[in-house]
Amino acid sequence: MSLKNQTKQSTDDYYKKLEQLYQRIEEAEAIVIGAGAGLSTAAGFNYKGRRFEENFADFAQKYGIKDIYTGGFYKFPTLEEYWAWWSRSIYVNRYQKAQKPVYEQLLELVEGKNYFVITTNVDHLFQNSGFKKERLYYMQGDFGLFQCSKPCSQITYDNEEIVLKMLKEQKDMRIASELIPYCPLCGAPMTLNLRTDRTFVQDEGWYRAKNRYDQFIHNYKDGDILFWEIGVGDNTPMIIKYSFWQLVGNNPQATYACVNLQDAFLPDFLDEQKIYIKGDIARVAEDLIKGSVTTNG
Repeated sequence: MSLKNQTKQSTDDYYKKLEQLYQRIEEAEAIVIGAGAGLSTAAGFNYKGRRFEENFADFAQKYGIKDIYTGGFYKFPTLEEYWAWWSRSIYVNRYQKAQKPVYEQLLELVEGKNYFVITTNVDHLFQNSGFKKERLYYMQGDFGLFQCSKPCSQITYDNEEIVLKMLKEQKDMRIASELIPYCPLCGAPMTLNLRTDRTFVQDEGWYRAKNRYDQFIHNYKDGDILFWEIGVGDNTPMIIKYSFWQLVGNNPQATYACVNLQDAFLPDFLDEQKIYIKGDIARVAEDLIKGSVTTNG
């Protein structure tokens, strides 16, 4: 087979799968979106490269940090340095806008439909892009929340005001000592509300979101439902990927769709119930919005 024919076959296959996904989005009784880090990367929230260099060049030079992700695990010698890093990281990954309208395009595709979102992302881009809070389950936490590091309670605290103050007033990769956040109940240092260990706080809002998600699944798990996985890697596949596989495998009316830039491992047992599109998530969203859903492209 010539390279030209291979390319045409690949293109035809892409649009065929795109058409299948588009039809399922339009026709399904319910849609569950499961989103991972790849979706935010497609929207411009890269953790390395130019975005890292523009915001963290001084940290890279002094501490040898190579990207935003690994910088989150760096053992800074003081809380003043720790919060200088984290206030900057929280700002660029929670309070800045995404560079590409991928989330807005995704909302356009499902708005007015019966959908729910579960995500391991902690950047709040779904809600910032207009998705209704009542249809979102941020099960791994939120960069926009602090919690007690012990923790002494199951309470979280909005951090935007203090983060912006830290960002504005930091000097030489340090914040003033008086800006270090401490728990108002026990006095222990605050930390981010991220699921990294057993100290993760699941507050009332977290449980309300979980209950709404569980109820949505209960209501439609045996019906005509699309489980649409977007940008999920293999770091924690049991949260979204394996769960979706099980739910689709138990329901012959359900469809599992996977969109990912990287190769995705797929279950053979789903047979005709799966749609896999390997490609740039931003392009897939744009093509779906444009109506570019024919095998002719």
